[in-house]
This record gives sequence, C-alpha cells and structure tokens, in this order.
Amino acid sequence: MNTIGFLTLCRKEVGRFLSVSVQTVFAPLVSTLLYFVIFGQLMSDQAASLRGIDYAVFLLPGLIMMAMLQNAFSNSSSSLIQSKMYGNLDLLLLSPLSPIEIFAAFVLGAVARGMLVGVAIALVGQWWVSLSWHSFAWLLVFSLLSNFVLGAMGFLAGLWAAKYDHLAAFQNFVVLPLTFLSGVFYSVTALPEVWQLATAFNPFFYMVDGFRYAVLGASDQSPWVSLLVTAGFAVVLSTVCIVLLQKGWKIRR
Repeated sequence: MNTIGFLTLCRKEVGRFLSVSVQTVFAPLVSTLLYFVIFGQLMSDQAASLRGIDYAVFLLPGLIMMAMLQNAFSNSSSSLIQSKMYGNLDLLLLSPLSPIEIFAAFVLGAVARGMLVGVAIALVGQWWVSLSWHSFAWLLVFSLLSNFVLGAMGFLAGLWAAKYDHLAAFQNFVVLPLTFLSGVFYSVTALPEVWQLATAFNPFFYMVDGFRYAVLGASDQSPWVSLLVTAGFAVVLSTVCIVLLQKGWKIRR
C-alpha cells in the first residue's frame, strides 16, 4: 500500500470541500433546517410517524441521514468528474496508487463531508427537539456505512458522467427520488401495501430506517436486516467501481 500517496489524496479530497465550506456544509445545514421547520413544525398534525413518537422527533433523524447521503454523493461525484474533465484522473491512474487506493480516498472524502454535515445538523436540531440517541454503536455503523455507500455511488456516477449535465441527471432522477421515498418524512407502515412493497426494494430505506433506530430505538424494519442490506449494497458498489476504474471505463480513450 502506498500510504503517503493515499493519505495525500485523502487530504486533498477533504481539503477540497472544506475550502468551500459555505457551499458544502452550511448550505445543506440551512436547507435541512428549512425542511424541518416546514414539515416538523407546520405539518406535524397531518404527517404519519412511528407509534407513540412525536413527529418532529421522528423527522429529524431522517433529515440528518438524507442530508448525509446527498452530500456524500455530491462530494465524490463532483470531485471525480472535475478530475476527469481537467485530466487529473489520468495522472492519478499513472501514479503508484492502485485503483483500490484511489477509490478509497475519494469515498473517504465523501464520508468525511457526510459525517460533518450530519453532526452539524444534529447539533443545531437539538435546539428544537431532544433526541434520545438510543445506541451510539448502531449510530456509528449506519452513519459510516451509509456515507460509504453514497460515496461509492457518487464515484460510479462520476465515472459514468461525461459532463455536469449527466451528473445532475443522475442526482435528480436516481438519488433524489430514492432519498425522498425512503421514509424520511413518513413511516412506511402508513403506506398502502403496494408502496410498502416498493419501498422494500429501495436500499436507501434501510439506511434511513437503521439510522432512525440508532437514534430513537424504534424503526419499521429490524436493524440487522437494514445492516445486511446496506453492507451488501456497499460491497457490490465497491466491487463494481474498482473493476471499472481498473479497466479505465469512460476514462481511457
């Protein structure tokens, strides 16, 4: 393992989003809090949550996870397509870094951004509602693993995209629908059976639901099932990304 090169690339990925923290950290914080105010405070009487849990308390963990997922995806995807368009990725492929090390550095940068956004929202959200933080072990597992999955998905989208329009299409037609339909704003048990079945095939649901269990100790699905699905999704995405990067898919001409 090229430790120095790997750590340098990790530092570069983290420094890239920290250098524009107003856009990458504070903007998601503000937009998520707007969701919380509109849905949690103004529409709480009409919304469906888990039994016995106040809707605002139910909503906040879902919003935290949604923000983490979207920002982890944005970080790796935007960084990779910038590297492709400016020719930096070709230099990385010629460097002593292996495809696994390149992939891991990009994804760890995405995890760092997702975690930072999640912590910021959780700290500010505590001013409105008091969360119980049921299990810090589950919290850490689902936070890191879910950010890893979306970082890997962003890496795959960055490999596939030839321009920013392609990346925007992937985010608008894949990532956003999957996150909004993952139970962030409602309990899946309140849906008709056909939509409950459709939700069962949405991997984002298991990330949101597992994280909600870690915070509240209540969920629509067993946390072990959520962990298994999320981990399986992480393994599949990682394998696909590393193999495609090694073959130079959409990179080498």
